[in-house]
Amino acid sequence: MFTRSELEIKTIKELRDLCLRYGIKPTGNKGYKTSWITSLMVFPRMALSQFEAGKGLKPPTFAFMQALSNAIDEMNAPTDEQAALIKITMEGKIMNYPDRYTQEKLLALHKAKMYLEMAIGLLSQ
Repeated sequence: MFTRSELEIKTIKELRDLCLRYGIKPTGNKGYKTSWITSLMVFPRMALSQFEAGKGLKPPTFAFMQALSNAIDEMNAPTDEQAALIKITMEGKIMNYPDRYTQEKLLALHKAKMYLEMAIGLLSQ
């Protein structure tokens, strides 16, 4: 990510600002450039090692992925009329009350299903 020579030419303030930007703490005394440089050079590899060790952010279990898939299956697919109403709603056309509440609920459910499908796609990579 960063090379030592790239970081060596920066001032302590610039190095501190970089660390603040990424949420990195210096290793050792804050008054030495080396403390800031070391942290900036090591954090990418540390992050990947932590991920591989299952520490911090980790992928969901197979059972959880199946639960997401089951939720999508349970939501079913919209009928032709529901799909048409979803399309026209996304174009900004709204119904009068009290039907508007149900219209908004239908659109929210459609969006939730789309996001769940996207989440499964992202998590399956």
